[in-house]
Amino acid sequence: MAKNTIPDDIQKMSFEEALDALKVIVGKLEQGQGALDTAIDDYERGAALKRHCDAKLREAQAKIEKISLSADGSAQTAPLDVD
Repeated sequence: MAKNTIPDDIQKMSFEEALDALKVIVGKLEQGQGALDTAIDDYERGAALKRHCDAKLREAQAKIEKISLSADGSAQTAPLDVD
């Protein structure tokens, strides 16, 4: 798996599905379960899941908008400033 590539099966996951899968992998790695090769594969999959979750969060953040009223009372939207 290329370092920054997200496998198709992960790309199809919702944020919640990917986060749950990542939690399972982290639990396995923390407990030291399995062979070294399996742990390395799990770590790589976990990194891809993390990248996917990060991307999903950035997408959601980009969609969040704040509503403000202009002088004439009409609603306007602008990107949410999270800084």
